[in-house]
Amino acid sequence: MKKSMFLSAVLMGVMFILAACGGGNASDPTEGEEKSDKASGETGGSIIGDGSSTVFPIMEIINEEFNAEHGMAAEIGVSGTGAGFERFTAGETDFQNASRDIKEEEITALEEAGIEYTEFLVGTDGLTIAVSQENDFVDSLTFDELYTIYSGEAESWSDVREDFPDEPITAYGPDQSHGTHDFFKEEVMNDEDVQAELIQDTNQVVSSVNSDPNSIGFFGYSFYLNNEDTLKAVPVQGPDSEEAIEPTDETVQSYQYPLSRPLYVYAKNESLENNEDFRTFMEFTLENAATAAQETGYVALPEEDYQEQIDQLP
Repeated sequence: MKKSMFLSAVLMGVMFILAACGGGNASDPTEGEEKSDKASGETGGSIIGDGSSTVFPIMEIINEEFNAEHGMAAEIGVSGTGAGFERFTAGETDFQNASRDIKEEEITALEEAGIEYTEFLVGTDGLTIAVSQENDFVDSLTFDELYTIYSGEAESWSDVREDFPDEPITAYGPDQSHGTHDFFKEEVMNDEDVQAELIQDTNQVVSSVNSDPNSIGFFGYSFYLNNEDTLKAVPVQGPDSEEAIEPTDETVQSYQYPLSRPLYVYAKNESLENNEDFRTFMEFTLENAATAAQETGYVALPEEDYQEQIDQLP
């Protein structure tokens, strides 16, 4: 009798262990399905974005307000415009923030990946050239002078302009992961490489310029506004202009400032159509982008421009 009870107990124990092992294995395929859902466009209600650190402050405010109103938030990375487009092309994200126009090779890559998208404008930025407040001689610069500095041709300020002092120049800027870098390279450098101290974290670019009165840097308009007590924005004369223009809300919105640029969100069409939460998020984004842009130091679009984009949503 005792032997029979013992065998029964052992048998029940073995069955319990097998059941437990089977339960553990059953969860693995589910995890794999969740990982592949994003690549196939089935988002399951999640909202994932990445891209430009310049656009991020706008989206951060919108995301916080969206969470407060709807009880959910998007997951937004800041890997930079270029790296963000790589994730967007891989099908890992629903939207991509960009501080420059999409490149031809990125368009081709998305077409090859079978990803259709819609381009939305959320604000305008003026790429700002800045020096330290302690710099008392730089009152303006032309595109040609900026090229001289960022091509490495000028070792001292007197190489840029004869009446500038014979002091060494240290040039700073965001690295190649940023749309800000790409925009400057295209507009000012004629697609030639930028020769400067290139830094991934834009805040470090700002602090580097702050700490050296003979340095110069470039970054988004909001970074300047957040540090205008220690930085001096340099008026810039474009190739088609007879005067140097300072970046202000008015000159940036009108594109009179020669380094004005649009700020984008690229949304995946399949996610807009299949993920109701994401569609709601994008509508909320366009309804609140003007306020968010102004709060973060960028320039809002005219109200009717946002409404026209809302009408494009499925």
